[in-house]
Amino acid sequence: MAELNVQERSSRQMSITDAASLPPERVGELLESGPAGLSGVEAGRRLAELGPNAVRTHRASAWSVLIRQLGSPILILLLITAGLSLFLGDATNSIVIGVILLVSVGLGFTNEFRAERAAEALHSRVTHRAVAVRDGMPQEVDVTALVPGDVVHLGLGAIIPADIRLLTSKDLLCDESILTGESMPAGKDPAAVPPGAALADLTSCIFMGTVLQSGNCTGLVVATGGHAEFGRIALGLGERQPQTEFQLGLKRFSFLLLQVAIALTSLIFLANVLLQRPLIESLLFSLAIAVGITPQLLPAVVSTSLATGTRQLARRKVLVKRLVCIEDLGDMDVLVTDKTGTLTEGKISFTGALPAATGVSGAELLTLGLLATEADYTEAKASAVGQNALDAALWESPEAAAFDPSRYERLDVIDFDHQRRRTSVLVREGGGTVRIITKGSPEDVLALCGETSAAVRAMLDEQFDAGSRVVAVATRPADGLKDLRPADEKDLNLAGFLVFLDRPKANARASLDQLEALGITVKIATGDNAKVAEKVCDELGVLSGGTLTGAAVEAMSDEELSAAAREASIFARVSPEQKARIIGILRQTGGSVGFMGDGVNDALALHAADIGISVDSATDVAKDAADVVLLDKDLGVLAEGVMEGRRIFANTIKYVLMGTSSNFGNMFSAATASVVLSFLPMLPGQILLNNLLYDTGQLAIPGDRVDKEQLLAPSHWNISFIRRFMFLFGPISSIFDFATFGLMLFVFNAVPGEFRAGWFIESIATQTLIIFAIRTRRVPFLRSRPSAGLLGASLGVVALGVFLPLSPLAGVLGFDTLPVPFFLALLGMTVFYLVLVEFAKQWFFSRAAQQPPAPTIRVRRRAASHHISRRAARFSSPVADIARGRLVQGGRKRKPRSSRSRA
Repeated sequence: MAELNVQERSSRQMSITDAASLPPERVGELLESGPAGLSGVEAGRRLAELGPNAVRTHRASAWSVLIRQLGSPILILLLITAGLSLFLGDATNSIVIGVILLVSVGLGFTNEFRAERAAEALHSRVTHRAVAVRDGMPQEVDVTALVPGDVVHLGLGAIIPADIRLLTSKDLLCDESILTGESMPAGKDPAAVPPGAALADLTSCIFMGTVLQSGNCTGLVVATGGHAEFGRIALGLGERQPQTEFQLGLKRFSFLLLQVAIALTSLIFLANVLLQRPLIESLLFSLAIAVGITPQLLPAVVSTSLATGTRQLARRKVLVKRLVCIEDLGDMDVLVTDKTGTLTEGKISFTGALPAATGVSGAELLTLGLLATEADYTEAKASAVGQNALDAALWESPEAAAFDPSRYERLDVIDFDHQRRRTSVLVREGGGTVRIITKGSPEDVLALCGETSAAVRAMLDEQFDAGSRVVAVATRPADGLKDLRPADEKDLNLAGFLVFLDRPKANARASLDQLEALGITVKIATGDNAKVAEKVCDELGVLSGGTLTGAAVEAMSDEELSAAAREASIFARVSPEQKARIIGILRQTGGSVGFMGDGVNDALALHAADIGISVDSATDVAKDAADVVLLDKDLGVLAEGVMEGRRIFANTIKYVLMGTSSNFGNMFSAATASVVLSFLPMLPGQILLNNLLYDTGQLAIPGDRVDKEQLLAPSHWNISFIRRFMFLFGPISSIFDFATFGLMLFVFNAVPGEFRAGWFIESIATQTLIIFAIRTRRVPFLRSRPSAGLLGASLGVVALGVFLPLSPLAGVLGFDTLPVPFFLALLGMTVFYLVLVEFAKQWFFSRAAQQPPAPTIRVRRRAASHHISRRAARFSSPVADIARGRLVQGGRKRKPRSSRSRA
């Protein structure tokens, strides 16, 4: 086994396999650290030298965005068309296509880069913290600021922030499934392991990205970022995130249109060849049709929508971990949430101690409550960092100032868990008597005591009826006992109750009304007593559909729970597994279920929900499981996020419907005309220019207004609906194209240059102005006004389309001058077209086939890479110089050994 030499100690990270086989004291020496941790100055020096503890960067990269733009199959098609034109000597067409290519890339790049910058700004606002000992005192630091040599304190539910050598531990179990695939938790303790042990056998160490499932520990950071085992795996996956259903829907839609374009191109090319048209001219025209029918700027429109949405949500302190999850948020129609911090203020305060035993005073009961905490007594009195909310409120109460930690010696502790719902300690007072003190939920603690008097039950019920949170404290002598086990929690004597208060939030009623208006049913899932939850709902004026307790849920079959869960509004005293089961049952009704939670016990439900929502102050495992993080725990903020998601989807669909109606109609008209006419109805460059102008005007869609009724219920991708829309409105567009052809040929006797100019103008006018009809189901302008940006962009594009055939560029573009009467005819045809579209729209949406389909059951299946990518997001830094998994040893760089080869 090789140890670090003196010169290497501060210059590189330490291998976790080496650290596991060394005594913790020796590891501390090698990393020039110890139980007192590092000084703030030394930690800063190491951070500057080694870089952040990160495996991802959320810094927007202009180059990566540009490369993605150039990889678009549509742009590659444009590039091929431009190259062929140049090769065949058609320099004018090649230049026009080249300009179109540059503008398309520029627009897509600008909007996607803005979206990434918005995501970067939001990501930087969410912090993931760990408790590290700096300058001799425990303090919260950002996980990306941890360095080798830091001493960290970790408790139940923590996501391990780095590869760590254990110094102390108590009943420690870690969920390492994300690394090893093993579902059973691994036991851990500080004892060194033999040299060369496999990864799964390194019981003296805990690994970055794994979850502390029970117990607590103190450890020494030995490896961070890409040098940690999890970091190497995460870096191997790369930065690309798994796609959401929204992205997959967009992808399927784009490829569907691409297939249509290829089929139509092939038919057009074959027809023109059979008609003995020039081969190259036919090929370029066919390629132009293919480009014209595809939604070139759909990615830019979606990116612009998402960027606009993130800026709106940023003002309301909402972080969507991935931009496309905004649309998923808008899909929600059932929200299950904890009451703490959503319906209540989330500021828990200790209000009093109620003795229940003769000879126990309020001060003595408070002391017992302080003793039954997991934190070190001296540290807990100095700082509440890292404690649960109830213990923190107890230690921060004025009465706790009189507590003298030097009088007590804690011999052992059984940490709180969500099955037992209590904490027990073995304490010796002043070197004398030893006793067990248990503190936890009244129902569970009372079950360990003798018979409870009616007076005590009445006292407890009175506090529950008042909406107070109550913790029971019980004790018994335990002389001769040195180790504490769950089996020792018996024959206890009830000492009394500690009472806490979390007042209802002033704006909670308004937030609930807002969610109800959006068609979202709110249900409460809490670990509190049912009476406490019902009291809070009563004070807020919430009509309850009934309450189900955890015991009732456990006794029900899935069929019984499905019926009961639909009606119930409150789920009280439910375990983590029961919360997840309730979420799964609610999803089987076909709705999209969101879950909002911030505790360790919420992680299972967050993973089970369609959309997981947490808060910045949540536990590590809850934030990791969530899709959306609220910087303020407020249901009103969540309602704003839902509306933003629905607005984005509505505006995206506007562009899709335009692309599948007017675009399809115009390209079908061009294809038909190319076979019937003796000349091409429009040159390839003219088709592409027409399409670019049209698409550019639609970039204002993301900022458009959305009718109120479109926000009241979620919408979904419906390819059948889009297809029906296309086959109705596409032919209507083609009818007016054919009318224009007849007008130019038989009324104005147009030559090819005039014909192309006339159809170019008519095409721009009809396919651009149709947005005002398609964007709403109401009567446009009178009952639904477009945004000023969309109105200005659309009219500007039409004006430019009319101007180009009349401008000095007309000859270069292949246009001839048009007679004045044509414009009068164009005006009449355009108005008639828009009126006909409006009537067709009213008929189309009145049919039963266009009503929303019945909800279907959708089950998310996530691969292991999804969970690794999601967890890696917490180890993200805005700087670009993240260590890429290389260790420096002996002054040389070497690639780390694969964790797979050692496991």
